[in-house]
Parts: sequence; structure tokens; C-alpha cells
Amino acid sequence: MKKKIAILAGGFSKEREISLQTGREVQRHLKSKYKTILLDTNGDLINKLRKIKPDIVFNALHGRFGEDGYIQSILEKEKLKYTHSGVISSFLAIDKFLSKKIFKENNILTPKCIKYSFKINFKKKNLLKFIKKKFKFPVVIKPLNEGSSVGVYICGENNFYKNLKKLKIFKEILIEEFIPGQEIQAAILGNKKIGAIELIPKRNFYDYKAKYSKTAKTKHIMPANLSKKNYKIVNDLALKAHKILKCRGVSRSDFRFFKNKFYLLELNTQPGMTSLSLVPEIANYNKINFFNLLDSIVKDASINK
Repeated sequence: MKKKIAILAGGFSKEREISLQTGREVQRHLKSKYKTILLDTNGDLINKLRKIKPDIVFNALHGRFGEDGYIQSILEKEKLKYTHSGVISSFLAIDKFLSKKIFKENNILTPKCIKYSFKINFKKKNLLKFIKKKFKFPVVIKPLNEGSSVGVYICGENNFYKNLKKLKIFKEILIEEFIPGQEIQAAILGNKKIGAIELIPKRNFYDYKAKYSKTAKTKHIMPANLSKKNYKIVNDLALKAHKILKCRGVSRSDFRFFKNKFYLLELNTQPGMTSLSLVPEIANYNKINFFNLLDSIVKDASINK
């Protein structure tokens, strides 16, 4: 008898549409081996799960409530096996400020940053002065706990406040040192390094549109254009970060390579599985097809981690 898999997708985050795309791709590839049920988690999820009684839950959610430990805690309470990282790993990884502190403590380079709260009424001149003391313009501003480059802006001094106002809905944000250089992303499956890809966006940086729109024409270089030594270093760093946060299943770490140094920007515990997603592309280059990639993630599912 085929095992029953409930695929959670959609949800309430700003990445809802991408999550639905991931969910549909996961179902399309897994249905040959498993009995799959795609669940949009915008309703009474617990009762739906109790009615379905899945053997495994495949977490295809992105962003808040999906990869921040929230849905994981529900699944653990229901004693259901689920894919990807557990509650604490997910919570730490999505909080860019906390995860940066952990990376620094473990000797992984990451851009300097400050956490900024909109409750603090900094005068415009004072805030700019404070930022200049910490690092220099341009800077990156972004929400603390969103993915897919949602709400990310690279700002000069002249447009800093204009972009800052756009993020008021998040209450707290990260103001981060801008690191130029090559955009490199490395993937881990289980506890194995599966490779690193380089991205050359036509847009200002690898933002939401560059990630998910074919019209953005982002150039993908697989394997990343690095020396053999540096290619090994970036994959080793991705595995180190994966292990430090005690991630499970699959993760993707985003780096900038500048002046012969890798800077870890963030680690994603729920990387996308759409037709344009990077982890399937990296896996495919290493002779792991889409089905085998997903099947490995399913086999790594656990009740608690």
C-alpha cells in the first residue's frame, strides 16, 4: 500500500503563490510512488490532518508560519512525521539577526548588521549618522523573518528613508552592510554537500522577480565559477551552517564572494521546488533528479528534531 503524504502549501505569508507552485511540483513528482494530498493551509488545518491521517507531511510552505517553527510545532503536537527542519532550527534560521549571531560565534563571516525597531523615533540625521558609524552606504534593509527577498532594498544615503518607510509594516528590520561580489548559493541534502550555483541577475540584485520570473533572465552558472579550492570552501561552509543550526532534510545557504572571502547572508530551511528553483537545478547537475531529491527529503522526515 502506498504511503499517504499530505503536502502543505499556500499559507498566509507573502510567499503564498510560490509555495503553491512548490506544492504542485512536489505533488506532480511524488504521486507515482505515494498517495499525495495537496492541502492549502489557509483554513482548519488540524482537523483536515486528523481526517486525512497522513503517514508523512511534506512541508512546502515558505515564509512566516511555514518555515519559522510555527507549523512545525503544530505537526509535533499532532505527532506527525514531517519533512525539513524542526521547530528550533526553523525559528533560528528564519530570524536573520539571531542566525547571524550564531554564524559569527562559529567563525562564519557574515555582513555586519543592526536590528532596527520602528518604535524608536530616531531623527533622520541621527539614524544616518549611527549607520555610518557602524558601516558605510550603500546598505541593505530587509525584514527580520521573511524569505524570497521579500522587502529587500539596497539603499544609498539619498533613498534610504524612502525605502525604510516601505518596511514599517514589519515593525523590526535588519540594516545590513552591503557586500558586493559574486552571488553564490550552496545546497545541502541530508548531511551531504550537493553543490553550489552562481547567479548573475540582470536586475539590481537577485530579488523576488529575479528568482521567480523567467522574464528577469537571471543567468545561472552551474557549477559556480570558482576555483576548485573556493568551490570546496563554500560547500564546506554551507554544510557547517546546516549542522550548526541542526537542520534536517534540505537547506540552501546564500553567500556573497568578495575579495576572496565568503560572506553568509542567510540560510533557507525551506528552499523552493518550482521549475526555476535552485536546489533542484543543483541536484540535477549532480545526477539527482527531481523525484529522487524529493524522495530523499521524504525519507528524512521525522516526528521531532
